[in-house]
Amino acid sequence: MKNLKILILIFSIIFIVLSSFAETVIELPKPRQKSNISLEESLKERRSVREFSEQALTLNEVSQLLWAAQGITEPAGGRTAPSAGALYPLKIYLVAGVVKDLSAGVYRYETFKHQLIKIKEGDRRIPLSEAAIGQPWLKKAAVNFVITAVYEITTRKYGERGIRYVHIETGHIAQNLLLQAVALGLGAVPVGAFYDNEVKKVLDLKENEQPLYIIPVGRKR
Repeated sequence: MKNLKILILIFSIIFIVLSSFAETVIELPKPRQKSNISLEESLKERRSVREFSEQALTLNEVSQLLWAAQGITEPAGGRTAPSAGALYPLKIYLVAGVVKDLSAGVYRYETFKHQLIKIKEGDRRIPLSEAAIGQPWLKKAAVNFVITAVYEITTRKYGERGIRYVHIETGHIAQNLLLQAVALGLGAVPVGAFYDNEVKKVLDLKENEQPLYIIPVGRKR
């Protein structure tokens, strides 16, 4: 009996340890592919917005923004933004502050499954704002989207020219996200000024993964 209790205790400890390493997966709502605003209207209305209200975004809005940035648009794996050689060296991270039905934290977007994988628990908008030279709109926006790159995925095929291709692709994704924000009636602003290593700490990025762009999004004041 004593040995059985010891075994149960050991298995309980193992289960707890393994559970702590399990990924928290958030299934995102299916994105819509029609809206009441035209592309031309979105282009006309796009402006950088740095003043945000304290209102939360919905999970549907977050889902739509992520899909616009890099969602799958065909069974073969084509995405909303083009990529040189269809190599897709970029990743999208969500630094969530106030989103209905989504706890504050850092998440990685899984494109093929249209899911979020939790990386860190807790509101990390203030550390991200500090990493971006103290720009206050990062901590005031409901969420921040961070675009990162693993250059080697593209330079392995295209050499040094691949660096340019990665940057071009980043621009495609950013513009998609900005226009989708307009279509949803939200405010957004692209941010390129930040300390790379500090942003990497906030997101727990690997050594070879580099942050390229931050886009705060929220409801306009």
